[in-house]
Amino acid sequence: MRSSAASPAVSHDLCLLPIALDQAELTTAYAVHEVTGPDGSGADWPQRLEEIGFLPGERVSVMARGQPGNDPLAVRVGHSTFALRRAEAACVQVLPWIQGEAAR
Repeated sequence: MRSSAASPAVSHDLCLLPIALDQAELTTAYAVHEVTGPDGSGADWPQRLEEIGFLPGERVSVMARGQPGNDPLAVRVGHSTFALRRAEAACVQVLPWIQGEAAR
């Protein structure tokens, strides 16, 4: 027989949804969650992004946005800084960085 007690509250950490890096707030620390390719494209962007350090668990932040149009973005991943087009940054899904979290 099932208990009629209410189910326990879901942890806030389980409710976090990734966002695309091109939508990230300036200078805020995030962790790379996943690198995907642009929809309907045969581009090798995910492989190139991973080769330069955009790996799951790596710390990343958007340092500046170009003007006009917010393109390109100056993005720091690990100890390196790169210029990414918005379309490339949109392929990187991120989650908020948790203080003390180490790269996997």
